[in-house]
Amino acid sequence: MYPAPIKPLNPRPSRYGIDPSLVKNRFAELPEMTSLMLNELFPDVPDVIYPSSEGIYSIRRHAEAALEKVDLSMIQPNHTVNILASHHGFTLLGGEPYAELLKTVYDVVKQRTGAREVRLRAGVGLRFRETEEYIKRFELNKHFDRARGMAPIDEGIPIETEIGTLYGLKWTYDATWIIHVHNSDVREVHFHRQVDRAVKPFGMSYARIETRSTYHQNLGPRGANFTARAIFESEFVQSKFVGAVFLNMSPSGVISVEADNDLYKINDVITLSGLRHYGKVFQLLGEIDECIVGLDFPCPVPYVFSAGVIYCNFVGANCDLFDLDERLAPYTWYAEAMYGRDGKPLVSDVKPVNPAIKMVVHNYAWIGYPSAFFSQQVPTLVVGKEQADLFEHDSQNIEYMKYAMVADNLHDSMNFAYKTTGTDKVIVFDGAVGGINVSRSLADHLMEVAPSVSDKVDNILMPKWLKQRGILVNA
Repeated sequence: MYPAPIKPLNPRPSRYGIDPSLVKNRFAELPEMTSLMLNELFPDVPDVIYPSSEGIYSIRRHAEAALEKVDLSMIQPNHTVNILASHHGFTLLGGEPYAELLKTVYDVVKQRTGAREVRLRAGVGLRFRETEEYIKRFELNKHFDRARGMAPIDEGIPIETEIGTLYGLKWTYDATWIIHVHNSDVREVHFHRQVDRAVKPFGMSYARIETRSTYHQNLGPRGANFTARAIFESEFVQSKFVGAVFLNMSPSGVISVEADNDLYKINDVITLSGLRHYGKVFQLLGEIDECIVGLDFPCPVPYVFSAGVIYCNFVGANCDLFDLDERLAPYTWYAEAMYGRDGKPLVSDVKPVNPAIKMVVHNYAWIGYPSAFFSQQVPTLVVGKEQADLFEHDSQNIEYMKYAMVADNLHDSMNFAYKTTGTDKVIVFDGAVGGINVSRSLADHLMEVAPSVSDKVDNILMPKWLKQRGILVNA
């Protein structure tokens, strides 16, 4: 007996997506779909504090406890404090846990320090108005003394570092003190490679576009990490830095709240945790031999979620995303700079995108990130003319529909996909919490291979990944 699919994350109103009323059907409603809970696949998955029976209060309770060990004595009543946030946190589990964490940090800082003004400064990537939507959605503008979204094209501030002058966002640093509030979600593993994960926003969410583009355009994943570290360790930033508070994530949900004055202590915790808990999911996805991918989540194409990871992780699942010895591994899934206009790798060593993906059915996903690379690489059906028009008129996706076809509805799209690809295996990126929505045939395959994947990660890969990063623990 196959269980019913897990409820997907609801569509949400945004300038970056179609109106939710236009999303007529979801993959989870299709009769051939079922679900797998991650604790069925891997019995050793960690317990989570959210989602839980305690609800959102669990985040507040654990955050307050974690903050008790953080020294806030440097903050005086006449001082101002900027609570720094990043847009990706609001896409985790619907955004409520991250919003509650931010509110809790505000409340604790105000109560313990009496600071004159505690503000929210929320950074973003290429969707310049996205954090403004989250601030309004979660009423953060009503909770904080001030709240503003920051875009990488906002006014910059020069920061002198060991490697020269780099540029942060002025709004980030216009207070006496800053507190870094982030999460351990490994989604951008193609950039940070689970190295200095906790430091990365100082070179991205809190940086001017000229500096943050070292990740996207200049140095690439293997070199750009040190720009974030250089900014964070600069005399200027250290003179304002109080500490950090993190949602420690697993594919199943939030496993803890970590807080410390020492960011590198948090970094050690989330590095080990990320390798241990996400490694098995990455390896499991790599065992899929063929499938149809469903996109059905309120985020840009590469950032839609399944089993706690994102589509672009699956596009690179034909290599080990955590293995630092794979010299060109970061360029195998969506670093378009390594591909020519003909869609072929510029260097022979660059692996192609995951060949297991036979077709993509784009039922619901947002604009706001350059995604033509994906439709160029994999046959793609976009459901609904309105969604196709949205992409065709997005300045970052003017060629997305050049490589994709439009279908009237989800059912017709899937019938076409089944006949064209010859496979009935389906994996859906719809934000299902605690598990994964798949077709029955793929569920059977994943249950069969999961034990060997678990054994491989525990006994072969974890020791290797830890050794590469200089982490000496009994894994």
